[in-house]
Amino acid sequence: MARSVLDQNIAGGRPIPKETGEDLMPFPMNRQFRAQPVLSEELRDEIYRMISQEGKSVRIVSEKLEVDMQRVGAVYRLKTIENQWVQEGKRLATPYARAVNEMLPKTPAPPNAKSRPIPHEPINDLPVHSATRNQLFHPVPESMHFNRTSAAKVFSRDLLPAEHRIPHPEMVELAKVAQEHRGRDDKVKERRDELEQGEAAALALKRERAGAREAAAMKIDNGRWLFRFENIKAESVGKDGRARGGVGARYGVPPQDRKKGQVKIPTRVV
Repeated sequence: MARSVLDQNIAGGRPIPKETGEDLMPFPMNRQFRAQPVLSEELRDEIYRMISQEGKSVRIVSEKLEVDMQRVGAVYRLKTIENQWVQEGKRLATPYARAVNEMLPKTPAPPNAKSRPIPHEPINDLPVHSATRNQLFHPVPESMHFNRTSAAKVFSRDLLPAEHRIPHPEMVELAKVAQEHRGRDDKVKERRDELEQGEAAALALKRERAGAREAAAMKIDNGRWLFRFENIKAESVGKDGRARGGVGARYGVPPQDRKKGQVKIPTRVV
C-alpha cells in the first residue's frame, strides 16, 4: 500500500503505468533474471468459480485459462480454505497480500467468456519419464515405419507415446480436427463439446465413487480425533505386496535390497 501511494505521488497522482521489460529485471548484476507474473486476484476468483459453481474439471479450466493443472488445483484448494476461514470469522492478511500483489507483474483474467485468455505459463510440457533418461542406439531397418509409439516401446514396454503422456492430450486431437476441417470452426467446437461432456461424465463418476466410499466407511469421532475404518481385501496388495491398491501404499514400502536371497546385480541391459 505504501509503495502504491509513493509511486502515485512520484507520477503526479496519475495511474502507475504498466511495467516494462526493464522493470522486470530488479537485479542489475543479474540481467538473466526476469520476474515472472503471478495470478491476479480476479483470475484466481475465476478459477474457483468455474470449478465450484460451473462444476468444470481442473483439466478443462487449465485448458481454457492456460494455467497449469497443478496451479489450478492449488488455487482451488487455497480459495476453499480462505472461504472457510471467512465463514469461521478468522482474520485474513488481505492488506499484506494486496501490497505484495501490487509489486509483482500479474496475469489478468479474461474480460468475458469469449475473450482469449493471456497465457500464464506453458500447460502442455512433456514430463521427463525415468525410463527415457538413458541414451540408446536402436538400429531400425529402412523399411520399418518408426514413429513415437515405436520409440516409446524401445525405452520401456509399458511407456506410452509422447502425445498420450502430455497433460492435455485432447489439445492434440483438437489440432488434428482443426487441420482436417480447415475453416470449419463448428467442427472444432463440436469436438470440444464432446470432450468436455466426456470429462464431465468422468468427473461425476469419480465423485460418485468417492461419495460411496466415504459413506461405506465407519467413522468414530471422540471429540478430538476422527477414526475411519474400511473393509479391505488381503489380495489387494498384489503378488509382491507393493500394489497401489494395497493397505499402506501411500506410506511407501521399504526396499528389498538388504533381504537375503534378493538379486542385487542388474538383470537386464538397457
